[in-house]
Amino acid sequence: MMHFNKSIKAVLFMSMAVLLAPQSWAQFQGDSDAPAVSGNVGILWQSYSEDSLIGAVVPPAKSGYNAFANVNYSQGNFSAGIRYESYLNAIIGFPGRFNGSGLGYRFARYNDPEKGIDITIGNFYDQFGNGLVLRSYELRDLGIDNALDGFRLVLKPTSGVQLKLIYGKQRLDFQDGLINGPGIIRAADAEFDVNALVDKWEDKATKVTLSGSFVSKFQEGSPFSVDSLLLAMPENVAAWSGRLKAIRKKWSLDVEYAGKVNDPNADNGFTFRKGEAFMATLAYSQKGFGALVSAKMVDNMSFRSDRDLQLFDVPINFIPAITQQHTYNLAGTLYPYATVIAGETSASADLFYTIPKGSTLGGKYGTKLAVGFAAANSLDTTPYPEDEQASAVLGFERQSWGPGDELYVRDFNISASRKLNKKWKAKYTYFHFDFNTLTTPVTTDYKGIVNADIHVLETQVKVKPKQSLRTEIQGLWVGQDDNNPDLLQDKGHWATFLAEYTWSPHWSVSLLDQYNYGNNVQANRIHHVFGTVSYVDGPHRLSVGYGKRREGIFCIGGVCRATPASNGFEINFSSRF
Repeated sequence: MMHFNKSIKAVLFMSMAVLLAPQSWAQFQGDSDAPAVSGNVGILWQSYSEDSLIGAVVPPAKSGYNAFANVNYSQGNFSAGIRYESYLNAIIGFPGRFNGSGLGYRFARYNDPEKGIDITIGNFYDQFGNGLVLRSYELRDLGIDNALDGFRLVLKPTSGVQLKLIYGKQRLDFQDGLINGPGIIRAADAEFDVNALVDKWEDKATKVTLSGSFVSKFQEGSPFSVDSLLLAMPENVAAWSGRLKAIRKKWSLDVEYAGKVNDPNADNGFTFRKGEAFMATLAYSQKGFGALVSAKMVDNMSFRSDRDLQLFDVPINFIPAITQQHTYNLAGTLYPYATVIAGETSASADLFYTIPKGSTLGGKYGTKLAVGFAAANSLDTTPYPEDEQASAVLGFERQSWGPGDELYVRDFNISASRKLNKKWKAKYTYFHFDFNTLTTPVTTDYKGIVNADIHVLETQVKVKPKQSLRTEIQGLWVGQDDNNPDLLQDKGHWATFLAEYTWSPHWSVSLLDQYNYGNNVQANRIHHVFGTVSYVDGPHRLSVGYGKRREGIFCIGGVCRATPASNGFEINFSSRF
């Protein structure tokens, strides 16, 4: 009843804001723009059937249902909106505690660019720099939402200066409505455009932006005992960062350093170490060629508004993965890498080149090449002697920012894509992974380094006007088990076939088959077949699918969630208005 009453109050508040906005804000501005209402709707329903071959089980409700609708109102400088959500029950793979229907997001905002003021009350998302100290975001397909709930004030007092002030709590749960976590977040960010502030720099070819952030979280705590020591649990934990962004002609540089005071939490085993992070990216781009080099060091940068939680709950910050976010089925779902927030040192390099059209290698339409490499290792650390209390309190001592002895991931890939003629396009991609499953536990079948080679051939052909067929043929081969040479690593070899036929602008049909043909266990050499029929009419899309989905990891933007195996129907509807 409490959540229901809160939802009703929120709806009444937003309704009054929408009704009063045309009169009140029009009087304030002296002018009235035409009001506008917009939004979007998403509905996902799945049925489940038992399938002992792939380990699919049927939940008590026998089906899952996720739905949401955003409704936004805007007029002039004023905007307001709500998001109604429904989980009856949540589809498998989502947080099981997401349950019921109610308001999950509501806000009101006044933004006057001319006067340099932007005020938001209610829920909002924001990010400071790369997110090393603050990133509030939503990944709906993964069930991740750490929206802030409170006040945000953005000021632009003069040209080239932007100030942000944030105060609020984070979304943690959903039970017939929004439930926030216990911690309070206080944050400030300042950004200075040096070229706009310094007259002599206004016309300089080099553009420089300097920024700084401060984030503090408060959570009540009680004394904590470690090896007979009684330690005070920090209730106020601060983090900060400094950023430099420079652009000169074809070059760009982005550097950020972040620090955090001692923050004992479930992620670091409640040790009292300080945190530190550094990221640098150098990029070069010109017509037909591009290069990107990145380096990153992370040490104890888990930062949550509730120290007792882990995984995806109430993260204040975000540490992006150094590896590319691969989109092909085998490369993107079997061995996806996520940053080890406890500590890692990593680097990556990517090159892009277009062989000119008309040349021998470029062909009539040109050929696009891409090469990428990324690697992450443990930190260069030394443990404290086991008989010292420092080992329990501080964990370990970092010796340098360089890599340690343990490999976390090594990712190499190369691709070539080319338009063969007016009807045919083709792309070939090769991947090689050295992946530590002890660091990123994407499988329970193998403990150690998996060596995987993946080959992908993608083609697209225009069959008729407005009709096309796209196919993907993928193969993954793993090495031999170090402990047992007669066995293959992990689940062995895989093959994937995808065919997608499109009748533009409305219809499409697709068939996906993931085949674990090289599994060490003969009975587990299973085809995971899933078919989908979709209809699109402008902003409206309806798809119906049926088949098997394997147990695995689903990732978006370097954030991953484990999903159990399933077998059944799926109906997905989305619309914008």
